[in-house]
Amino acid sequence: MFVDIVKIHVKSGKGGDGSVAFRREKYEPMGGPAGGDGGKGGDLVIVANEGLRTLMDYRFKRFYKAPDGEDGRNKQQYGSKGENMILKVPVGTLVKDAETGIVLADLNSSGQTFVVAKGGKGGRGNIKFKNSIRRAPHFAEPGGKSEERWIILELKLIADVGLIGFPNVGKSTFLSKTTSARPKIANYHFTTIKPNLGVVRMSSGESFVMADIPGLIEGASDGVGLGHEFLRHIERTKVLIHVIDISGQEGRDPVDDFYKINEELRSYSPKLALKQQLVVLNKTDLPDVEENIHRVKESLGSAYKIYEISAITGKGLEKVLYDALAMVKSIEEEATFYDPSEVAKLFDHVKKDTINVYKEGNIYKADGYFLEVLVDSTNFEDYDSLRNFQKVLIDKGVIDRLKALGAAEGDSVEICGIAFDYIE
Repeated sequence: MFVDIVKIHVKSGKGGDGSVAFRREKYEPMGGPAGGDGGKGGDLVIVANEGLRTLMDYRFKRFYKAPDGEDGRNKQQYGSKGENMILKVPVGTLVKDAETGIVLADLNSSGQTFVVAKGGKGGRGNIKFKNSIRRAPHFAEPGGKSEERWIILELKLIADVGLIGFPNVGKSTFLSKTTSARPKIANYHFTTIKPNLGVVRMSSGESFVMADIPGLIEGASDGVGLGHEFLRHIERTKVLIHVIDISGQEGRDPVDDFYKINEELRSYSPKLALKQQLVVLNKTDLPDVEENIHRVKESLGSAYKIYEISAITGKGLEKVLYDALAMVKSIEEEATFYDPSEVAKLFDHVKKDTINVYKEGNIYKADGYFLEVLVDSTNFEDYDSLRNFQKVLIDKGVIDRLKALGAAEGDSVEICGIAFDYIE
């Protein structure tokens, strides 16, 4: 079965908590703090693998989580890092944020990687909070939070040349005669259920990838048949070979067929309609095709290169392939079409320096990732820990920002949901 679009949930590992510990050796009665740092949480990494052809592995399992980092331990022992979780996908896979639809990554080359969820940073142990005044801190830092999101993996085949046309016009035969691909070939009117790829190896030693793109029937751009599922694959190709059954033996008009297919391309994406096309008139080995050949050439004029071939006998195939190769070589690689700045916005909520200060009704509030970590690492029953909390608020400008909003003695202040009285 060919699976080319799936929705999964990914979550990185949480960072390990820093340890609160003290040395208790026999001859070290005043040993001081000895809590080690927590380990970093594992990343969730997506890797393009040229050995894969579908996203079948993700059809039945939807949730993926990387291991957490270990907590720090006594005697300044660091917690182990959580291992990264690697998700392998076929080359040509788009990674999209499910909520916004923003493309996060376009994995179009083998070995290309993308960290879709970064593991949380390991928390610092209490030894890191020791200074000349605070000799025995009774607090440590918690591990950084994990990241999680729903993503869509969408496979778009990477082929230099795409074969398009109505079902049963000879695309599969064309592919089987010119590459090592072996698609199922039969005389049916419904469309093939999966695309097929093959490598065309020229006598000159050059080669290119060609794909038979099924699913193009009238109404495909509106989702009829498998239209949307397979029209997306054509977006990757540089050149289109438009195969037309010139015999008319299926009861269709060859001229009509050409314009209907191009209208489907245009309706789905104006960009597709602008791709270069070679028009191939197939089944010229059948009798009484001269009139249809003349009609097609008269209708299309000089707008397209037109070839007369017979895929079943191999007549005319070499000329088509060499011209297709020349066009592929003349077309530059398309620039990446996703906006890195939009991607960055989706990860802003986990930036460690995020601090928001605002007023809601009569209550002054402050929150953000940085303050969440600060609150989690504060022992409000411990004097030194509380002093450190207040000092950080001053150093980070939170107090000044509260003053600028009008906070005065006795006002209510909430920091990450914890209520305080404002004191000058």
